[in-house]
Amino acid sequence: MIDALTSLVAPLGVLKDIELLTGGQFATTYRVTLTDGSRVIVKTAPTATDQLLAYEHDLLRAEALVYELASSLPALRMPTVLLTDFTRTVLPSDALVVSHLPGVPLVDAGFGPSDPRTAVAERGTGEVLAALHRLTGPAFGYPCGRLASSWAASFTGMIDELLDDAARWSVPVPSSAVRSALERHAAVLSDVDRPALVHTDLWAGNLFVDETTGEVVGVIDPERAFWGDPLADLVGIDPMGREPGTPAVLEGYGPLDIDSPSARTRLDLYRMRLCLVMMIEITPRRFEGDWVEPHRSAVTANLHEALAALA
Repeated sequence: MIDALTSLVAPLGVLKDIELLTGGQFATTYRVTLTDGSRVIVKTAPTATDQLLAYEHDLLRAEALVYELASSLPALRMPTVLLTDFTRTVLPSDALVVSHLPGVPLVDAGFGPSDPRTAVAERGTGEVLAALHRLTGPAFGYPCGRLASSWAASFTGMIDELLDDAARWSVPVPSSAVRSALERHAAVLSDVDRPALVHTDLWAGNLFVDETTGEVVGVIDPERAFWGDPLADLVGIDPMGREPGTPAVLEGYGPLDIDSPSARTRLDLYRMRLCLVMMIEITPRRFEGDWVEPHRSAVTANLHEALAALA
């Protein structure tokens, strides 16, 4: 691996040191220090593609695309793409090299709920999301996957793919209830008429903050982004919550409908989708540890809460 990473970063400089970064459950990520003292982040996709869900193929290409879109928008606080290798010859999978961000992940910052820095970080999260959602795509769906002319068609396709994944991996999910909820509420998806760029996974591990002030200084891991409904990001920032963002997040975001019947229904549909992802991925990823069963139980309970609301 050292030889491969040395070759990969050679256009940027000579590799001096490598540090494997933990915390992610999809890609393998390294902090690479070059002999001139500069640092870059190298991210590589899984080589075991048979363990991926249908929507997870080519995710690093989607991440690179989002970073390129963000390059002219400093408010998005995303790293700069330094180089890519999608030939799968230097490494056995796609590789992405980006600039090293300042700050620390919010999840590791140690801010308490009443810490004023928490409110600063949450307002910053809302500001980032508002800026991101001003970007409009060519159609609805995953940037490097299947696109559709309507959000209803795109979202239905996402759910169909997930239910197919569940069947392929023999993961017990309430497929009939999911399909019924989707059919019952398909009309509200037509209220979304602009394919906004949605990060989908902007939880506290993917936000970098200044430890002194709480200011958001970096945003990473948009590989699961799609063109769709901005409301989906309010589920992504708190996958296990029932409320769409905190007051500080909503204050940072600005005007946003979260209370109309259509909005509340769509939020539950997106919560349903994300719970399906979190339930199904456990099996192909072969998650291990004492945390897995409590996590599965919590996700299952959250899914049934969403389905009950949609019923």
